[in-house]
Amino acid sequence: MGEIFEEHRPRLRAVAYRMLGSLAEADDALQEAWLRVDRADTADVGNPAGWLTTVVARVCLNMLRSREHRREEPLEEGGAAEAVPAAAVDPEEEALLGDQVGLALLVVLDTLSPAERVAFVLHDSFGVPFDEIAPLLDKNPAAVRQLASRARRRVRGAPLPQADAVRQRQVVGAYLAATRGGDLDALVALLHPDVVLRADRAVVPTPEPILVTGSRPVAEGAMASMGRARFADVVLVDGQVGMAMLERGRVRVVLRFTFDAGLITGIDVIAEPERLRGLELAAWS
Repeated sequence: MGEIFEEHRPRLRAVAYRMLGSLAEADDALQEAWLRVDRADTADVGNPAGWLTTVVARVCLNMLRSREHRREEPLEEGGAAEAVPAAAVDPEEEALLGDQVGLALLVVLDTLSPAERVAFVLHDSFGVPFDEIAPLLDKNPAAVRQLASRARRRVRGAPLPQADAVRQRQVVGAYLAATRGGDLDALVALLHPDVVLRADRAVVPTPEPILVTGSRPVAEGAMASMGRARFADVVLVDGQVGMAMLERGRVRVVLRFTFDAGLITGIDVIAEPERLRGLELAAWS
C-alpha cells in the first residue's frame, strides 16, 4: 500500500489542503493518514484511491473539529499555537498553491462548519459521491447533499447591490496588489487624503484600538502587512467589497472599506474573534 499511497500523494495532498487551507496542516494530515494506513488491514480494499481519500478526509475532519474548539484563541498565543502542527513549509510554495486554489475560496471555506466543508470539498472539488461521503459524516446521502448545497451557496456568494461595486472591487484589488508589492506611491494614490483607518485591539495587538489618519500614514502602516497580504484576497464582507487575510488556513484579519469618488475614505481592520464571527464573508458571484 506504500507505493499506492505515494502514487496518489499529490491528489491526497490537494484534498487535505482544500480541507484545511494550510499546507503545513495538510502535510501533517497526510503523515497521520499514512500511519493509519500502515496499521490497517488493506487486504479487502477494492478501491485504494477512494479508500485513501476517505482516510485523509477523516483525519482532516478531526482536525477541523479540533480547530472549532480553539477558534476563540489567537493563533499567536497560548495553546492554539502549540496545538497547530508545525511542519516545515516553503512560504512561496504555499502562496503559489493558495493562488491556484483561490484564496477567496479558502476564506469562505473557513466560515463553513466542518461537515459542510468536507461535503463540499469531497463532492464539488473531487467528485466523491454523496453515498461515499455519508458514512464519514455519520449522515445519510440526502443530508450530505444538503450540506454540500448549503456550502455551495455560500461559496458562490451573492450579487453586489451597488452600481459602482465593480469599480470598488478594482480599487481594493489594486490596494492588495500595491501592498503585496510594497508600492507605497501606488497605495497612496488609492487613498483619500483624509482617509481614516481604525484597527481593533487584536490586530497588533495593542491595549487600545488604533486610529490612523491621512493617506501617507495609512499607506505606510499597510506596508507592515506585506507578509499577510500574500495570503489575502478580495471578498464580500457583509455584502460589501472587502478583503480577508488567512493565516494557517484561518481567517485572521478582515478589512472593510468605505469609498468616495473612487477613493478609499475609511478602512476598518477587524481581528477580534467575536467581531470576526459576526461577519458574513462570501466569494464573488
